[in-house]
Amino acid sequence: MNLKEFAARIGLSQTTVSRAMSGYPEVKPETRTRVLDAAERLGYRPNNSAQRLATGRAGAIGIVFQGGGRFGPHSSEFMGGLSTRLQKDGIDILVSTVETDEDEAAAYRRLAASKRVDAVIVHTPACTDARIALLQTLGLPFVVHGRSEAKKPFAFLDIDNFGAIETATRHLADLGHRRIALINGDTVSTYARDRSNGFHAALAARGLPFDPDLTGHGEFTDETGFRLMQAFLTLPAPPTAVIAGSMMSALGAMRAIRIAGLTVGHDVSLIAHDDVFPYLSPDNLVPGVTTTQSPIRAAGERIGDMVLQLLRGKAVETLQEVWPVEFIIRGSTGPAPG
Repeated sequence: MNLKEFAARIGLSQTTVSRAMSGYPEVKPETRTRVLDAAERLGYRPNNSAQRLATGRAGAIGIVFQGGGRFGPHSSEFMGGLSTRLQKDGIDILVSTVETDEDEAAAYRRLAASKRVDAVIVHTPACTDARIALLQTLGLPFVVHGRSEAKKPFAFLDIDNFGAIETATRHLADLGHRRIALINGDTVSTYARDRSNGFHAALAARGLPFDPDLTGHGEFTDETGFRLMQAFLTLPAPPTAVIAGSMMSALGAMRAIRIAGLTVGHDVSLIAHDDVFPYLSPDNLVPGVTTTQSPIRAAGERIGDMVLQLLRGKAVETLQEVWPVEFIIRGSTGPAPG
């Protein structure tokens, strides 16, 4: 049964049926219920192409990655969650990779002009992000994975990065650690700035001085964690504890600690942020790694749901979420040596 036949069968127009099944807010609740009940009773499943013609929608969500070579495990997990949610509604994902900020801005302009997507996902926002103002000017709906400063409100999902690192730092200070290192991302990004602020706030609350030599920045990779941890350990007064921004950089830090002849959890305590990778569990490492934890795949699923709600007319002010971060203590943290 096609759309025309189904609409005739239940005495409604094709446009009304398509809009009802797509969740358009202007469709009366009783009409939507009538259409969905009839579809279930008659076994009707919409043809995506016909539905897109009737609704005027592309049936796709766009996402632009800058630097395709940096598409790593975090991006893969996020995309897995996003795809899982959008597939339930028959929505495709259009992925573009670019090299520069200018290329990315041009990509958004093309997407808006071509109408190949109904909305886009913005990831890793900067503290002040030109992409947000551009998309608002273009009138292209979007949801941000993270937060940013902007003149107009926008839909976003973020985690409490400030609270996560503040909690981790306070825990280490309460264990007697006075030299605590931080492996962070690039502080041009909001999440890294928030983590840095949480680190500073916890040090100040425990009366500990901030040493810039104990903070490193870079991509969350094993190599970055290894290189930064090696540098920390060569300082005249090396750290007795380190906070790694991801499980990937934590692996590198652990390797550097062991090569130096030290023991994780005894000589150097370690806390990592865990995005919950299915192939890298902090419980299975030796020792188990103390973590701040928030699943990035679940964030991808939720953002997929949020972008669909946005397209159905929900106000951006009601689509702004900050998730708390769980703190799990394992064997990689202990009292400061001596």
